[in-house]
Amino acid sequence: MRLSLVPIFVFLMPLAEIAGFIIVGKMIGVWATLALVILSALLGAALLRIQGIGILQRISAESRNGGDPGREMVHGAMIVVAAFLLMLPGFISDIIGLLLFIPAIRELAWKVLRKRIVVLGSSRAFRRGAEQAGQGPNAGPGPKTRPRGPRQVVDLDETDFHREPNRNSPWSDQKRLEE
Repeated sequence: MRLSLVPIFVFLMPLAEIAGFIIVGKMIGVWATLALVILSALLGAALLRIQGIGILQRISAESRNGGDPGREMVHGAMIVVAAFLLMLPGFISDIIGLLLFIPAIRELAWKVLRKRIVVLGSSRAFRRGAEQAGQGPNAGPGPKTRPRGPRQVVDLDETDFHREPNRNSPWSDQKRLEE
């Protein structure tokens, strides 16, 4: 959506929601309309809890396997937006929110947004998966960093290592005699 259309959308959406309340209220009555609004808010909160935990588990699994968690992150963001839309009073926002809970709709949105979203990872597993896909810092031409192997651990106690204090250090506890 273009930036210039956002203010128009923000202005027209509440008007459309009010019109939706009037139309539904005339058809089913005031109390039934209020019950639907409360039910949709409770449904949004429940779906956010149920779907949100599943999305977090899929993001974690994708990251652990060295894959690109971008798709799952976008799906998670859409679920949060969908739940928020269901919690807002109004039937048009409820319809949009329910549509975003459908996996096929989210996948269609991911296909549209995929080229505009870049996920940067910091874990070694994520970088390794990105390098295998030809996307990481070590992929393609250019200098390669050497892979890290198992590191050697040296365990020293006080008798094995001793450091003489630096008297010229500003953090030294010893008084300087020259001053």
